[in-house]
Amino acid sequence: MMEQILLFAVLGLGQGALIAGIALGVVVTYRGSGIINLSTGAVAMASAYAFWSLTTGFFGFTLPVGPALAGALAVALAVGVLTEVAVFRPLRTSSPLAKLAGSLGVLLTMQAGVLLIFGTQPQQAPSILPTGTTTALGLTIPSDRFVLTGLVVAIALALGAVYRWSRFGLATRAASENEQAALLAGLSPNGVSLANTLLAALVAGLLGVLAAPIVQVDSITLPLQVVPALAAALFAGFTSLWVACTAGVLIGVSQSILYYLSTQSWFPTDNGNAMPGLQQLLVFALMVVALYVRGASLPRRGDAVEQRLPAVPLPDRLLRPASVAAAVAVVALVVLPFDFRQALTNSMIGMVIVLSYVVITGYVGQISVMQLALSGTAGFVLSHLSAGWGVPFPFSALGAVLVATLLGVGAGVSALRVRGVSLAVVTLAAALAVEQALFNNTSFGGTAGVSVPPPTLFGVDLGPKADFRGLDGNEPSPLFGFLVLAVTVALGLYVAHLRRTGLGRRMLAVRSNERAAAAAGIDVRAVKITAFAISSFIASVAGTLYGYNFGSVSAARFTALAALGLIGFAYIGGITRVSGALAAGLMSTGALLPHALDKWFGIKGTWALLFGGVSLVVTLVANPDGIAGAAHRRRTAKKANSPEVFRGFTPVEAKEVVS
Repeated sequence: MMEQILLFAVLGLGQGALIAGIALGVVVTYRGSGIINLSTGAVAMASAYAFWSLTTGFFGFTLPVGPALAGALAVALAVGVLTEVAVFRPLRTSSPLAKLAGSLGVLLTMQAGVLLIFGTQPQQAPSILPTGTTTALGLTIPSDRFVLTGLVVAIALALGAVYRWSRFGLATRAASENEQAALLAGLSPNGVSLANTLLAALVAGLLGVLAAPIVQVDSITLPLQVVPALAAALFAGFTSLWVACTAGVLIGVSQSILYYLSTQSWFPTDNGNAMPGLQQLLVFALMVVALYVRGASLPRRGDAVEQRLPAVPLPDRLLRPASVAAAVAVVALVVLPFDFRQALTNSMIGMVIVLSYVVITGYVGQISVMQLALSGTAGFVLSHLSAGWGVPFPFSALGAVLVATLLGVGAGVSALRVRGVSLAVVTLAAALAVEQALFNNTSFGGTAGVSVPPPTLFGVDLGPKADFRGLDGNEPSPLFGFLVLAVTVALGLYVAHLRRTGLGRRMLAVRSNERAAAAAGIDVRAVKITAFAISSFIASVAGTLYGYNFGSVSAARFTALAALGLIGFAYIGGITRVSGALAAGLMSTGALLPHALDKWFGIKGTWALLFGGVSLVVTLVANPDGIAGAAHRRRTAKKANSPEVFRGFTPVEAKEVVS
């Protein structure tokens, strides 16, 4: 058995080298610009696809290995330039959360671009590294694992030497520690950031090409390698290249050994197969350990400007706009054709889950990627309670919401010391672990889906197949739409009213400055736990509505990439406002806007993903407050220019009001 463990440990060097290379890219980017680049794995994906296409004649011509490798690296550098110039540089004065969301927009855009060009079929790229074998300790091992690992170690050593002894390394450290002093010394923080971004893209692109034959080339595997790479970067404190490299290689080795152990007869199984998601659970556990060892916060940077979070204006009217919107929705649910009626219902469910982001991210300033995972948990628990145990509505829904809310609160309690982008990194790993280990486990969920009986109350069917079918007489029934509408309006009013309460003001104080809030007598821990509870409750309600809407719950609907896309839509709509949640819901998967684009213009699926990624970047750069924020500013400006505002003011006083 020890020989087999050793063999799988060596085989894991290939994936470990890829993780280490992406981790090096993450650290280099953070050193240069202070941005945790979630799209580093996507750069490796783009380079791998470019190399495969150039060597296989995908574009109608075939290049030798050398020119194809040069072309793939040129693609990586081009992506780096575009990312820096179009995203990172305009966001240099933005908050860390906005910068993280910007890199998310790049990830979504690149993934959609690859899907549109190359499709969904995984590809096997040709190998540049030696394809022979080596005999060591009585084991026959592919030589490429040793070569790839040695190359990554050499890259780490070379980068370490550059940062330690070169003028470029000194400039990078100076810009990181004090941008103002660096500017006075004649250094350009923008130039330093660009150089580091290009260096990170080159490393990630090279490793993507070299490791492609070991891990398959597709639009999911390579981009998500950034998650274990982030664990390695956490161990490195986002500063140490050597620690990031070592941790990345060891993570890959550990995952390979864990895979071997999961195939043994004594290891717990899922319906006769190896337990799913163990490697993702390992990465999440390692992140928790890294935060405990290295501390919960990232190294602070000496930025030259103040970093501003999106504004959270106080809502002035609630009942009137809510009543008008509800009335319009009621009429639409009856009058619209069945497909648009379904899209409207999907939109409202999307609005509900985005409301959970308004609370946890908009009000408290914490990016939690677990919200969609909590929705999925509620949906699967609902299926077990109602279909498995026969618990009737509404008790089955309440039980599912309670279980998922407790899970969210537990995650919040365990992450009390984690804040901001650190929380986003950890919850991304947690969401991926829940997706793979829980949702893909057939005893709990499964990719085939589990059924959810329709909600009935006092013998009245309230589900999508109820007798009342609207004007066209087709499913889904408007009755279920009315149920979803009532829940959406109630939760929307609550979240808007929360901003007016003392708890809402304490949330904003914690978002602004946790230490200052604590000094003012605010219990920061209690505020965070309460925010996690409210946000988890809202996300869980969305999960139960989803289950009733489709009559089943499937793991494919609650992936980590889908969660990232949902965060993107939340930022586009306006993540600090309830009206932003309404806009985001209309853009979410299966909602009115995607359905209309599909039916009227044939724009579907991947094109919608591309639209979301590009829109997220444009929104963050041009309008950080989102669609709802822009509308609020226009209304405020209109009121400021109204003659009624200046009645009783002198001309000088009126001028001061406008300014």
